[in-house]
Amino acid sequence: MSNTFGNIFRLTSFGESHGEAIGGIIDGMPAGIEIDDAFVQNELQRRRPGQSKLTTGRQESDRVELLSGIFEGKSTGCPIGFMIHNTHQHSKDYDNIQHLFRPSHADFTYYKKYGLRDFRGGGRSSARVTIARCVAGALAKLALRQIGVEILAYTSQIGTLALQNDYRLYDLAQAEENPVRCPDKQMAREMENLILSVKEAGDTVGGVVTCVVKGCPAGLGEPEFGKLHAALGSAMLSINAVKGFEYGLGFESARGRGSEQNDVFVNENGNIKTSTNNSGGIQGGISNGADIYFRVAFKPVATLLRHQDTLNTDGLPAAFTTQGRHDPCAVPRAVPIVEAMAAMTILDFYLLGKTTFIR
Repeated sequence: MSNTFGNIFRLTSFGESHGEAIGGIIDGMPAGIEIDDAFVQNELQRRRPGQSKLTTGRQESDRVELLSGIFEGKSTGCPIGFMIHNTHQHSKDYDNIQHLFRPSHADFTYYKKYGLRDFRGGGRSSARVTIARCVAGALAKLALRQIGVEILAYTSQIGTLALQNDYRLYDLAQAEENPVRCPDKQMAREMENLILSVKEAGDTVGGVVTCVVKGCPAGLGEPEFGKLHAALGSAMLSINAVKGFEYGLGFESARGRGSEQNDVFVNENGNIKTSTNNSGGIQGGISNGADIYFRVAFKPVATLLRHQDTLNTDGLPAAFTTQGRHDPCAVPRAVPIVEAMAAMTILDFYLLGKTTFIR
């Protein structure tokens, strides 16, 4: 089982949804970075279950313990170990499905691969374990601050309710002002009402998270294998429930002509830039210094609070009704996870870029 992400900046995580704790070890954190404990904890609070009526009722404090690699408030360059204890598991809620394969979950595939599975909340395949990514992502953000990189994500679509694709139309700082994490107040209210109505029906709904990376220097990524957009896509598709990734104009680019989409170069006071950014800040697999922007599509959560038909581990017909506490929509809590994966990827590629040649 692969549990490590990254090349130079690396996260190795451990833990399961209903285990004692979730944690990890971060290698490759540059030395001398000021560690803002409150910032790291706030990143976890943004992902925390039970934060609003739109999320699961599971109540976890999600207090992180940073165990090593930090001295007098700064990173030492040594491995940073961390741990978050699980405190509010209701494992008995899953007793009725321990021998069943839940539709569109990892139950069947995990069982076929490993010959057994931890049925308590999905075990290692649960989105609960993404909390480790948020710790590493928070530390990566702190390092990226040193070079002026900022990463902002927001909810741009829930079901059929969608913002316009141009992120420049919105004040992205407003996204944290509502539980949906949408920067448009009116649309946020409509999205919230949709999630609540779906929740009332025992159903779930999907959506899209848009992410913007500002201040990324030109030159990150490789022209063949190791393209920056491929790495970002891989990072995003590793998040639970993600079904799609596109950057720049994405699939919309298939509709137009090259004459309409080419990003023309201009000279602004001695700085070479492009007059447009249809490429999404990446050309030939390498960052060009413009904003990097991409969209991540999340399917509806597979856990429905209603009757479902399925098969058991013997292949016989069975039926069940899910018990317990579950998100009716993964998107609002996924926003900080998308940011975390983007931060880890950008920092990793920045550090890799330092090995290319001596300046």
